[in-house]
Amino acid sequence: MKLSARNTLKGKVKQLIEGAVNTEVIVELDGGTEVASIITKESAASLGLAEGKEVYAVIKASNVMIGVDH
Repeated sequence: MKLSARNTLKGKVKQLIEGAVNTEVIVELDGGTEVASIITKESAASLGLAEGKEVYAVIKASNVMIGVDH
């Protein structure tokens, strides 16, 4: 796989939460950090996603927001 995105994180599907239209995919990275993504149910099925499957979280964004505690 070759992509233009610079931030590609390898992990395993920890949990799939199916909704009426979309599926929330929780990916656990090495070290236990989790990344969540919401994709269409059709995409999740097409990718054959299942808990424990090795996947890549690909992050390509023109904006990254930063927040702080009050």
